[in-house]
Amino acid sequence: MWGRFLDAAFPRACAGCGAGPWPFCPPCLTDLHPIEPPWCERCGTPSMLSVPACRDCPPASISTAWAAFVYAGAAKRAVHRLKFARWRDVAGALATAVATTPCPNVDVITWVPLARARKAERGFDQARALAVALARELDLPAVRLLRRPIATPPQATRSGLDRRAAMGGAFTAIRTPPARVLLVDDVLTTGATVAAAADALRASGTKEVHVRAVARSVSARALHRRPASAYPRVGSRSGLWLPGDVPR
Repeated sequence: MWGRFLDAAFPRACAGCGAGPWPFCPPCLTDLHPIEPPWCERCGTPSMLSVPACRDCPPASISTAWAAFVYAGAAKRAVHRLKFARWRDVAGALATAVATTPCPNVDVITWVPLARARKAERGFDQARALAVALARELDLPAVRLLRRPIATPPQATRSGLDRRAAMGGAFTAIRTPPARVLLVDDVLTTGATVAAAADALRASGTKEVHVRAVARSVSARALHRRPASAYPRVGSRSGLWLPGDVPR
C-alpha cells in the first residue's frame, strides 16, 4: 500500500530518458537492444549463426556468461542512472529483464562487490541491488560470498590483457560457497572482473560459476542488426518484462 501511495504521489520516470513513463517510455523501448539468437551458446555474443563457443567467450573458470541487452542506447542510460544517479528502483526493472536470459540450475545468487571506498562514494552497491532483485525473480537466495580487498583503478581505458592482469587477486571468498553459483554484475566488457570473481569462488570450492549481467559491450563485427519489431520490451504491468511484446 505504501509503495502504491509513493508511486501515485511521486510517479517514477523512464529509466532510459528520465522524462517519460516508468519503467521505459515508448521511444526508449525501441532503443533497447535485447541479445537474441543467433548467438554464442556459452556467452551470448551475437553471431551470424548459433555456435557452442566463440572467441569472445570468458575464461574457463566461468561456465556461462549472459547479458540481457547490448550495452547501448536506453540500456546504457538506465545502467548509468542506477550506478551514478542512485536510481535504485531501476535495479528491479533491469533484473526482470535479466531473469529472461537462459538460466541453469544454481544454488545461490551472489554479486561482484564494490571495494569499500567505491561503495562509500556511490552510497550503495549496484550489483548487490541487481542480485537481490534477480533473486526475487528467480526465487533463489541472494548471499554475499565475496569481498574486494583491493580497490582496482578504473578499467575503461585498459586493454583486455591489462584488465585481467590488474584484476588478479582482486576478490576473496568470505565463506565456503555452494557448488553452483550465479554471479551478477551490471555490465560485461572484457570479462576480466567477473573472471577474477569466478576464480575466487572456484578456488574456494565452487564447481560452476554462471555469470548474468544487464548488458554487455558488443564489438561492431559481432553485432548484427534486427528489425525493431523483433525486440521484446518492458511492459507496463507492474514494470514486468514481457517476452514477445512488441513496441507500439
